Amino acid sequence: MTDTRSLPSDLDSNPLIAGLNAPQRDAVLTTEGPVLMLAGAGTGKTSALTRRLAWLVHSRRAWPSEILCVTFTNKAAREMRERVAQLIGPAVEGMPWLGTFHAIAAKMLRRHAELVGLEANYTIIDTDDQLRLIKQLIQAEGVDDKRWPAKQLAGCIDRWKNRGLNPGDLDAGENEAYANGKGRHFYALYQERLKAVNACDFGDLLLHMLNILRQHRDVLEQYQQRFKYVMVDEYQDTNQVQYLWLRLIAQARRNICVVGDDDQSIYSWRGAEVANILRFEKDFPGAKVIRLEQNYRSTPQILSAASGLINENSQRLGKTLWTERHAGDKVHIIGVWDAPEEARRVSDEIERLEREGAPLDQIAILVRAQYQTREFEDRFISIGMKYRIVGGFRFYERAEIRDALAYLRVIAQPADDLAFERIYNTPKRGLGAKALEKLHQLARRQGTPLSKAAIEIVDTDELPARARNTLLSLMRDFARWRDLDQTEGPAELMRTVLDESGYTDALQAEKTPEANGRQENLVELARAMEEYASLGDFLEHVSLVMDNDAADTEEKVTIMTMHAAKGLEFDNVFLPGWEDGVFPSQRALDEGGLASLEEERRLAYVAITRAKRKCTILHAANRRIYGQWTSSIPSRFVAELPDADVESETTLTGGASLWRAQWSEHADPFADAARNQPSRIVTRGPGWQRAAAREFDASPRRVAESTRSAASFASKPRTDLAVGARVFHEKFGYGTVAAQEGNKLEIEFEQAGAKRVLDSFVKPA
Repeated sequence: MTDTRSLPSDLDSNPLIAGLNAPQRDAVLTTEGPVLMLAGAGTGKTSALTRRLAWLVHSRRAWPSEILCVTFTNKAAREMRERVAQLIGPAVEGMPWLGTFHAIAAKMLRRHAELVGLEANYTIIDTDDQLRLIKQLIQAEGVDDKRWPAKQLAGCIDRWKNRGLNPGDLDAGENEAYANGKGRHFYALYQERLKAVNACDFGDLLLHMLNILRQHRDVLEQYQQRFKYVMVDEYQDTNQVQYLWLRLIAQARRNICVVGDDDQSIYSWRGAEVANILRFEKDFPGAKVIRLEQNYRSTPQILSAASGLINENSQRLGKTLWTERHAGDKVHIIGVWDAPEEARRVSDEIERLEREGAPLDQIAILVRAQYQTREFEDRFISIGMKYRIVGGFRFYERAEIRDALAYLRVIAQPADDLAFERIYNTPKRGLGAKALEKLHQLARRQGTPLSKAAIEIVDTDELPARARNTLLSLMRDFARWRDLDQTEGPAELMRTVLDESGYTDALQAEKTPEANGRQENLVELARAMEEYASLGDFLEHVSLVMDNDAADTEEKVTIMTMHAAKGLEFDNVFLPGWEDGVFPSQRALDEGGLASLEEERRLAYVAITRAKRKCTILHAANRRIYGQWTSSIPSRFVAELPDADVESETTLTGGASLWRAQWSEHADPFADAARNQPSRIVTRGPGWQRAAAREFDASPRRVAESTRSAASFASKPRTDLAVGARVFHEKFGYGTVAAQEGNKLEIEFEQAGAKRVLDSFVKPA
């Protein structure tokens, strides 16, 4: 219901309300109880959402810190914060709980990490580190990683976490999804390994918090009382774990407002469930549904065509978009012979629009699959057309950036084995696979991170002298860099690390254009770091954002996927490849059933409604897909567009009605980091390794060894290896223990002579 408490008499002149249409105004003023804001494409949902947030603060219904406002992207969170700031001023700075699902969950988890076996300064690993860790587990278990690749297991784990499932929750079917019934086993191993290195992946941020809220009533009640109001953008894109997390927090006060459009739910492949928005009224009985249907973006013809198409879906709440804009062009459908001709027709149309004064940055080509972009790139390069591909290699995913970040992660988090593995021999310093294997053996035997194992092993003869000296130098460097982190800013620290590690010299020695570009990228990374007060703040920013916001002001035609275009708008939109098998995709037709077909239709609806003035759909009679020419029929979605809203230009068919008749012959059944820096390793004095180990043990980041004594680095000596005992070592052979100091032994080997080794590497003979 609309809460009329403290409503001023001159409400219509209030800048937070002025200019809103009736449903938008209702959405802003209905503050109490559950609200579903069903917002169609281009209906001003962002304006309604931001003004509702501002109204809650302005009307003093809640302090900014008492409002939980969740978005899906950092860009959306940033834009919302900026818009609210324009409405209510500096009060927006007091909104710590406005952000993405992952950012908010990460903030919560740092407060309660110990409840799931982590320290507050845990590392958030990325996909690259995740795959390397999983591959290690697969190989250690003796499973064929070619038959059962790490990427497959990573996909399974991601899917399970999106559904809120822990290893023990997997049923027989899910368990069989990997390695013939070892899914649960590997999932559990993976989670144990993450905890051992004080890390979590993105899926853990929400899953861990869901587990905490379920298992610790006091924590749940704390957040239920803290948040007087909950607001969620793009609710149709929530997955199961996000849905369960939100429902737990909001179920006490029930002041939850979700904004979304069931007709734009297009992300099932990453776990989104359209059912979440469809059952909102059941989850929150008495919820008020407010439909935003007045479109401010597109012409009546574009809206009518899109509405006619989406009406073919059965699983939807239903709404009718309308606009006060003047009539425009009908949706233009063009049939061509093949993909090269398709690219020529599009480029010809764009050149015509450019001659008529249309800005290039208001022209977009939206494709269903990435491989479709090649023809357009080739064509645009040949005619000198300026264009950009959206969704290419991102800045923080480049190899040199990952290397630099790995150094910084080891400095901030000594237990980060994944980062240590990446750079222990980068640049090349003579530490090969055998040295790493020795470190892994020691780390596994003693339950310690690789960094600590490295500190211990350099005081023995387990590695060749050259490898020991190199590793000793590297660990001393890390100790010095940790000291520098106390006095220098993140940017200067990174420059020092790259210079002293030899990374900069190695790039300069390559003397190639690629190496020059990599150096420029590292310079840009340093510039980005200058905006952050601490290394921990910067590393968490990288983990949560992972994008490059560099400005590009030059006008260019945009080429991107339909999925990536959601939320954007352009004056002129070209939609190539509307053939069955391309769009809807063959995978959706073969594997997904009716649900996948309806999602493909929602994607078509999203694509059409990106257009403000003109929408052009193209289909080809022949197309090369993965190297093979195939003959195609127009997409069934072309046949579903209302005849009154389209105009055709093709020699292959006779208009939308004939396409419908043609397609019916082929129809299938579907037609129905808080900053807690680690203690610093001290390098002064001859016993620096032992001092380093004591510092490591005293660090709040210790994981597997958290219950061990921090009094000394040496492990307890083995009683079966006393002085005089005969032993065997895989490398040095048979020998006799001559002296013992903690877990270090001096052994007289029959062939190799006197050696200092760790007791974990020998066994009684």
